[in-house]
Amino acid sequence: LFNNAGISDRMSSITEITAEGWSWIFDILVRGPALGMKHAAPLMLERGGGSIINTASIAGLQAGFGPIAYSTAKAGVIHMSRVAAAQLSPQKIRVNAICPGLIATSIFGASIGLPLEVADQMAARVAENASKAQPVPKAGLPDDIAQAALYLASDAAAFVSGTHLVVDGGITVGGRHAWDTTSVSPFATILGDMIPGQS
Repeated sequence: LFNNAGISDRMSSITEITAEGWSWIFDILVRGPALGMKHAAPLMLERGGGSIINTASIAGLQAGFGPIAYSTAKAGVIHMSRVAAAQLSPQKIRVNAICPGLIATSIFGASIGLPLEVADQMAARVAENASKAQPVPKAGLPDDIAQAALYLASDAAAFVSGTHLVVDGGITVGGRHAWDTTSVSPFATILGDMIPGQS
């Protein structure tokens, strides 16, 4: 089972989001995968096991990669996958999550209510420019997530359960200064000429 349906809300802050908006995000991003697992698990038990994969996000790992409701829901998906793995792994049902980074899809435009054609144009722009935002110099594509899902679904991952696989081109390895030699470290900015070799 690959629970991969997803949405995002506008970039609402905690002071702006409505109760209805919060519930809408959680219904799709958390309740949907929970019910998917609930209904798939008995069928997997009948056939002797299986693999469940839930789409989370790097937004569920760190602040700054999505709006608050989306980010909180994706953090919930990561933990829900871990708890479900604890319950189902003894019955030969593995449960894992994938945390995509900046992937060139239309979700960015669709989430703010743009028509599909314009959202697709935004996806193309992401594909053109994403490589500049992360250490791996290529755009993240849907196929990168598909390959991760294929691995987690396959027998090659028979010993993998209760974890999350980050597929993000290295964007979460650290601040830009960690991988971009032209970027200045925050420590260098603060301490300036006190650091040898800095001016």
